Amino acid sequence: MRLRLRPVLSATVAALAAAVSLTGPGAPDAGADATPVKVSVNARGGLATMPGTALGVNDAVWDAELGTPAVSDLLKGAGVGMIRYPGGSYGDIFHWKTNTAPGGYVAPNTDFDTFMGSVRRVGAQPMIIANYGTGTPDEATDWVRYANVTKGYGAKYWTIGNENYGNGHYGSNWEADDHADKSPTAYANGVVAYADAMKAVDPTIKVGAVLTMPGNWPDAITATGDSASWNKTVLSIAGSKIDFVDVHWYPGGGTAAEALTKPEQIEDAVYLARRQISQYAGADADRIGISLTETNVGVGEDTQPAALFLADAYSGLLENGVFTVNWWNVHNGIGTVSTVAGQTDYGDMGMLSSAGCTSDGKTCEPALNTPFTPYHGLSMMNAFARPGDRFVRAGTDQALVTAHAVRRPDGDLAVLLVNKDPDNAHPVTIDYTGFTPADGAPTAYSYVNGGTSVTSTHDGDATSRTLPPYSLTTIVLHPASTPTGAPAAPGRPTASAVTDRTATLSWPAAAPGGRPIAKYEVYRQAGAASEELGETTDTSLTVHNLTPGTRYTVNVLARDTAGNVSQASPPLTFATGSPATSACTVRFADNGDWGNGYVANIDITNNGPDAIDGWTLNFTWPTGWQQMSSGWNATWTQTGRDVKATSLDMGGKLAAGASTSIGFVAAYSGPNVLPSVFTLNGTVCTTA
Repeated sequence: MRLRLRPVLSATVAALAAAVSLTGPGAPDAGADATPVKVSVNARGGLATMPGTALGVNDAVWDAELGTPAVSDLLKGAGVGMIRYPGGSYGDIFHWKTNTAPGGYVAPNTDFDTFMGSVRRVGAQPMIIANYGTGTPDEATDWVRYANVTKGYGAKYWTIGNENYGNGHYGSNWEADDHADKSPTAYANGVVAYADAMKAVDPTIKVGAVLTMPGNWPDAITATGDSASWNKTVLSIAGSKIDFVDVHWYPGGGTAAEALTKPEQIEDAVYLARRQISQYAGADADRIGISLTETNVGVGEDTQPAALFLADAYSGLLENGVFTVNWWNVHNGIGTVSTVAGQTDYGDMGMLSSAGCTSDGKTCEPALNTPFTPYHGLSMMNAFARPGDRFVRAGTDQALVTAHAVRRPDGDLAVLLVNKDPDNAHPVTIDYTGFTPADGAPTAYSYVNGGTSVTSTHDGDATSRTLPPYSLTTIVLHPASTPTGAPAAPGRPTASAVTDRTATLSWPAAAPGGRPIAKYEVYRQAGAASEELGETTDTSLTVHNLTPGTRYTVNVLARDTAGNVSQASPPLTFATGSPATSACTVRFADNGDWGNGYVANIDITNNGPDAIDGWTLNFTWPTGWQQMSSGWNATWTQTGRDVKATSLDMGGKLAAGASTSIGFVAAYSGPNVLPSVFTLNGTVCTTA
């Protein structure tokens, strides 16, 4: 959540006042860890395709530099493809016709036409916030008419409001909302009214509804008087009317080191968001996209942690199919000054300097529009991934070094390496699956701690490199050979008849190249590796021997009669269930969630013909940020992510057909993926 009601804004006090100075050399020649980090790149593990809207930023009507040629040129140079307007919570107080925001400041020359002039100079698309908090459907409809009918701007993406769950309904109140009813039901009905009215003027626009990022407040909380959480309510009512959902993500972190671990949560958060959409948004829910229109690091917003976080987070979000990621903000304003990794951090959440000074005048930011580190992080993203590139799986064996990769339509492959260690360089060795790099030095891009730009060279080789401390590195590789006439990639697979052990996968046929297609190969992504699940001459395959309650991401490749292999299909993620019948049944219920913990109840039923004298129930947390706090009616223990509940002496007997109830209090600090597989005395139970 972010309060956006003043022209100079700082980060949430609690998260950012804890900024910790990190010492240690930032120069590239700092001492290196002698053990090379193993980097694995799997070109067969296809992920999402990079859209033209991927690299985004926020701009605000209180920013006097909005729309200036200097800023537009900088944004264009960084590859910005989407710009959000009129600026966070200002969206719910801004009236576009009068260019006013009662209760807030609007700078001169920041009106909608000026903004659109900048958007066009940058070559981006606008993401426009229609005023829900203090506006009306008619006002939004007039805006669509003016933008796309009168002016012909072709503004495609419109969100209804901004962080509207922050209107006081859940206790915290930072978002303007003049409606008497501030419930998620009222907001969802408002979205329907806005969408109907706006699309009546221009049916081609895309309308988005505000959700909360899974794992972030108030996800999973059901307020007094409501029947469900914000996300479930909004999707259930407005799902058929919207084209995308809009979320924000400020993961925080008391130290830079902690903040830089947060991108690990992205895959699970996006998975949960898509699962909520699928469960609650009704028919054809797959058409609903996800935009993430505000994010920022928790510590070191103007220094190297921001650049590292931006590149890591943008890559993680985009490879999981988010269609735009927008940094907060182009300009923001000086905050609490500190030193991070040997560099001055101004506590400014902007990409570009506002040239402000502290109230005592002792510290001033650099000259106006001087790029801060997140701008260079965005520039590195522009060097790494271009529209049309397909993200592919990449990983490392060292937590302080992360890797991302893309396969380009021309066959080239780019690898982004993030060294999060502020003190040490790390040598890496890179292994490739499904791709053979050409001989010769690759093109290499680098951004180091204290750097003023992304630099490029042609040096080194494709399989080894040393990463400077606190650095971003991208290498771009040509393939050793480019076979002509290879088949096109198959279409995105779908799953049907999914059980605990099997699933039937089907996909649109690949277009053949120079030779007929001989077979299709189905691969499961296992980290940065691939495991072949089977092959077929058909466009459907039933896979067996799957593990109950497990998430699978699969791709299909086509191979022709000459052995030429296509690139990977778009990915499919599905989850197996529990056995249809078993000697035991478990009913798991989340009976009350408060945003970072919940009360769980588990009913265990003995379906077997014989009594059980003493039992042990086991399950594994899906993530590393979930844990038990306390439990009852059993002896509870947790080792790592494995949880065990053992019957008490007085409650260990369970007659045939009988049930018992146990429970626990859980805590979590990220996306809360609930456990789905339980074993009773070693037998996998049916989960009801």
